[in-house]
Amino acid sequence: MPILEEFETEFDPDTVDKPLIVVGAKKAVSYWEKGQHAHRKASLLLNLRGMVTCEADDGVWIVPPHSALWMPAGKAHSGRLSGNIECYAVFIEPELITRQPKSCATLSVSPLLRELVLRCAQSPVDAPFFDADFRILAVLLDELDAAQEVKLSFPMPKSAPLQQLANLLLKHPGDKATLAQWGARIGLSERTLSRSLLVETGMSFGRWRRQLHVVLALQRLGDGEIVQNVAIDLGYESASSFVTMFRKTLGKPPARYLMDQTYSLAEARSS
Repeated sequence: MPILEEFETEFDPDTVDKPLIVVGAKKAVSYWEKGQHAHRKASLLLNLRGMVTCEADDGVWIVPPHSALWMPAGKAHSGRLSGNIECYAVFIEPELITRQPKSCATLSVSPLLRELVLRCAQSPVDAPFFDADFRILAVLLDELDAAQEVKLSFPMPKSAPLQQLANLLLKHPGDKATLAQWGARIGLSERTLSRSLLVETGMSFGRWRRQLHVVLALQRLGDGEIVQNVAIDLGYESASSFVTMFRKTLGKPPARYLMDQTYSLAEARSS
């Protein structure tokens, strides 16, 4: 079973002549990082546990547990892992991809797709690709085509001042500074900051910051932290105000959202 216990950074899936490769990572780690790189093959990163963050030129994707990040072929990106990690990287020959987004995207993961990835992870990377593997690949591609995009990214602006702001928010997500105060910190007027952010991310400052809070919260709640602690750390006065924000963004309160995700995984594994 190709599980990288030591998180080796030298493994290159592009050197393996197979239409589908799945490599897993399962280990408790305080911090692991791989700098910017790209693969000739398209990839899907399925996160089941821990904190998984990927950064590309157009955004930061903090992949919640039981979700996946789609990475188009040739897309330059960097990655970071921390916590009690269980994630799986699926590499697919680009000519097999028909309907997936042309840019990075967080995708919902059906129970069947999840189980197919776990099944493929049992096959050694250098094992021959038999008829049964081609049948599994066909079903996996069908499930991948049907996967819906979930808006769980934190859009990364292009300009240097707004990138500075994004990095500050990532480091200090609970900072309650106003738009004018943030503008003063990065050398922009409140009006310029508001207008530039809307142009570069398609979001107002308030919505952009809430988007970051949601994806950070899903990571921590998925690791078992309580809502009260997460809410306070993200700058909310109470758990109820945080839950209200979360429900408005994703349509469900945090407990229900995570329960639905966990139930679908348990249902798939018991079937």
